[in-house]
Amino acid sequence: MSDPTKISRRLVAVFAADVEGYSRLMGADEVGTLKGLTERRAILDKRIRDYGGRIANTAGDSVLAEFGSAVDAVGCAVEAQAALTEANSGLLADRHINFRIGIHVGDVMVRAGDLFGDGVNIAARLQALAQPGGVCVSGATYEQVRKILPWRLVISVFSKSRTLKGRLGFMSLAGLLMLRAR
Repeated sequence: MSDPTKISRRLVAVFAADVEGYSRLMGADEVGTLKGLTERRAILDKRIRDYGGRIANTAGDSVLAEFGSAVDAVGCAVEAQAALTEANSGLLADRHINFRIGIHVGDVMVRAGDLFGDGVNIAARLQALAQPGGVCVSGATYEQVRKILPWRLVISVFSKSRTLKGRLGFMSLAGLLMLRAR
């Protein structure tokens, strides 16, 4: 049996996803929201597995996963957001369950299968910057995927410097705003 206190480090693409407005949705309809979340999580979890990712942690409406490749992480996010948008079609707009996804390539600590460290914190902050149904990636991630992914799926790419909460200095960000159903 492995030592649960042992810590290792590795460089990964950290994928952080969270539902926009989850508390509001739960306040309006707990049973329906949980059912919808369960359906959306099945979609998201399948895409993560299909792209070779590993779910490291979940809490309520959030998912933290790791990928060995930035291309796989962003490809997963793009495909998952398209499938999640389709799952929302036919629902009233105020019942949509929209994930925001942040991706950062960075060093993480791994203990008992869970991820810790600055790389995780950056991905979580990027997730908070993403539009509902969209993806926000760090500049490091963008540099890994910019010449590889099919940008026809993207309606806008921007790059800017921004201070992330808890970080000194600036970090380059690139955001991918996905095509979304109205």
